[in-house]
Formats: sequence, C-alpha cells, structure tokens
Amino acid sequence: MAEDTNIVLTNEAQPTLGRIEIAPEVIEIILGIAARKVDGVYQMRGTLTSSINALFGRQNQGKGVKISVSDDQITADVYAYLNYGVAVPQVALKMQTTIREQLLFMTDLELAAVNIHVVGIVPEKMENVVDPDNLFGDKEDGDK
Repeated sequence: MAEDTNIVLTNEAQPTLGRIEIAPEVIEIILGIAARKVDGVYQMRGTLTSSINALFGRQNQGKGVKISVSDDQITADVYAYLNYGVAVPQVALKMQTTIREQLLFMTDLELAAVNIHVVGIVPEKMENVVDPDNLFGDKEDGDK
C-alpha cells in the first residue's frame, strides 16, 4: 500500500483537524530543487528513465535524491555533479544546509542526515579553438 510509505505530519496543536500525509516522492522533489539551486551544482545524477523522460520534455525534479525512513528518522542521499573549480567541501556543506532548511520550511520535517555524493565534476565548456581556414593545423602563414 502506498499509504503505508507516506510520511505523516503530526499537528499537536490541533489534532482533531485530521491527518496530513506526504509521499516520499514529494520530499525528493523538494530536496532535488533545493540542491540544484546551490551555486556550484551543475546537475543531479539521473537514471536511464529520467534521461528518457527528459528527451520527451518531462523533467524529473526529484532525480538524484533518494530518501529513506526508519524509526521516524528521514535520511537523504543526494547525488550531484559539481562545476569544475568549486571547493567541493564548501558546496557540499551548502547543499546540506540548504536542503535541511528548505525541507523544514516547507514541511516542518527534520532530516536525521543529508549525505552528499559527488559523482562527477563537469569542466567548463571550452571555446571553439578550431580555425575554419586551417582545419588540420598544417598551413603555415603565407601558404595557400
């Protein structure tokens, strides 16, 4: 049952209003969006399914994030590619802080742990250095 995996928010101030349940996928989306907004993050790691969906214009906002719940403790594993030249520990720490704050702000849930997995570094795009008049680099000045 999907309802068994949902995270239940407790409203101790007014318990008679009813239950609030959040699907784990919603939390993964919140965390994924928060992680991508951190400077230095190039993109989140996806799967084959998310790559195929992206080809059809459907973006998976929760890609690169996996949460697990045990004993009412939520742990997040975040898989990201970072830009070349950034300080990896600083970006990872900023991701942890941003993710924790955003989830707390949006759901009033606290994370027991946020594990950042840097799965790659993406270099800057190089400018086109090919001379169209000298494609093979064998012409010397004055040669035609």
